[in-house]
Amino acid sequence: MAANRIRVAKDKAELVKSLVASKDTTGPFQTYADVIVFAAALGAKHKKRIALGEISKRDPDPIPQEHFLSKGYDMLIKLLAITTNKDINIISSNDEHYDTQRIQIFEEYANGGLELLQNEFRGAVDYSERLLLILKHNDFPESFGEFEFDLSKFV
Repeated sequence: MAANRIRVAKDKAELVKSLVASKDTTGPFQTYADVIVFAAALGAKHKKRIALGEISKRDPDPIPQEHFLSKGYDMLIKLLAITTNKDINIISSNDEHYDTQRIQIFEEYANGGLELLQNEFRGAVDYSERLLLILKHNDFPESFGEFEFDLSKFV
């Protein structure tokens, strides 16, 4: 992969920062790359791709691709590109045009996933707990959607 960087939308920058564990927060992720990959997978699962708009310039800065490569996340970037573009040539590492396309697709899915998380986390104090509920719901969606609690027997 080229020297491109993975960017974060400015309106999602605070969310991304709050999801990373630091001395000030108890976020569930270790790095910005972990957050972005999770968000991209979530965005892809829900078929939610959103253009970035204004880019965050500082904290989080655009993330070098090496961070994604070192953790093996480049495979997800390529898989999202192939399934979106339906062209195997998009994984060509020698073509700068394809590299730019892969990154754009990945960033848009990540932005879509971050928007989903932003909506889910609205009003939440502990993001880790809410994230576990999201994961549980995605694992067993039938157990959440079909069950309806009937209050009439208490009236």
